Amino acid sequence: MVDNGSKDVPEISAEWYRDVVDAAAGSPDPLRWFVGHATEGVILLLGALLVVAALSRLSGGPRDRALALVAPLPTLLAYAGSEWLKTVVDEDRPCRTVGRAIIAGACPPPGDWSFPSNHATIAGALAVTTLLLSRRLGLVALPLAALAAFSRVFVGVHYPHDVAAGVLLGALVAALLTPLLARPTAEALRRRADRATRPTPKLASRSRP
Repeated sequence: MVDNGSKDVPEISAEWYRDVVDAAAGSPDPLRWFVGHATEGVILLLGALLVVAALSRLSGGPRDRALALVAPLPTLLAYAGSEWLKTVVDEDRPCRTVGRAIIAGACPPPGDWSFPSNHATIAGALAVTTLLLSRRLGLVALPLAALAAFSRVFVGVHYPHDVAAGVLLGALVAALLTPLLARPTAEALRRRADRATRPTPKLASRSRP
């Protein structure tokens, strides 16, 4: 284990971090620029894929529509979980403790903890939710999520175990909560549809004297 100033970090993760950021420092400028700007762009692209996958479900039955309606919630809950874990673990950023040049521009300020990676958590949740809604789009989203996670190590602001934990957290939350949240939503949509199609009872006409 490596003392990173607040919590112990697995030595293998610190070694991989050094290898990745050293390779990043020696990579061509266009590659550094691309990866340095990739994270936010990939997150936006993953969000767009989720929207497309959700829209494709809106024309289906109650379960399809329920999946579309609850699709954003697992990502929000996964992000909240990652924020809570940061306050529990209090792992300092590797760009302040390992002593390697980074290409992120600036290291996040003290108190902006490293474990788990918020970006990786969001990417994992978006990708798995998209996969649950559309296999075709999900197979595009999964490698994009991996790219978003790797980019956080490449620019020097996270250890590999930070992004691995983030992706796993986001994926698990999405895989568990998406069908769980969709079930009562689908039932509510079915009841609403039943009420809409149920014939309105006619009032009995008064008999004339």
